[in-house]
Amino acid sequence: MARQLDEQIAGRFPVGQRLRVLDVGMGQGTQALRLARLGHQVTGVEQDATMIAAAREALAAQPEGIRERVRLVQSDGRDTGVHFLPGSFDVVLCHGVLMYVEEPDPLVAGLARMLAPGGLLSLLVRNGDALAMRPGLAGDWAGALAAFDTTGYHNRLGLDVRADRLAALTATLDGIAAPLHAWYGVRVFTDTAPDDAAIPADLETLLAAEERAGRTDPYRRVAALLHLCGVRG
Repeated sequence: MARQLDEQIAGRFPVGQRLRVLDVGMGQGTQALRLARLGHQVTGVEQDATMIAAAREALAAQPEGIRERVRLVQSDGRDTGVHFLPGSFDVVLCHGVLMYVEEPDPLVAGLARMLAPGGLLSLLVRNGDALAMRPGLAGDWAGALAAFDTTGYHNRLGLDVRADRLAALTATLDGIAAPLHAWYGVRVFTDTAPDDAAIPADLETLLAAEERAGRTDPYRRVAALLHLCGVRG
């Protein structure tokens, strides 16, 4: 996903431009810190106290120059309008958040308002068109059959959450003047790997295969996750 995001940034902004990035639902700050290391000014928003504490700890371990480029805000991602002016950011990230939001459209619309004209909106969501893949590959035939007719699922954290369909999110992005510019699949081949799986020796080959599949039909359509990139008009 990081490679996909970097590809979109490189194709939209001049080389060397220091971007204003908003990372909503940043978790422990993995992407926020990575982008700060690349020279961008990053604001991370996270509601969960444990996650933002982990992000602050990770940030504290960085060199001063990187720490100066990161601002952390503990808040609900739906309250961006309270903290920031419209058009304040060149790139807005919302990765792994929409599955926990019952009504995602207002959140996505609020994120789009944060973008300057031509800005990039990056969403990572559970693929509602491929929910049967995980139970099917695991031999859970009843679970696979049930997954065809729903966008709800039980995630690995034990929570009941929701997925998004590509067509519905495409329509949402069109409606908020940030139409879909590109989309990718994420975790095409590796979704069934256990959480504690060892990192393979041929990791770069694995990543190359995933990256190729994530941009190639029909493989990307059955990925566990979808990475959608919209551009503010």
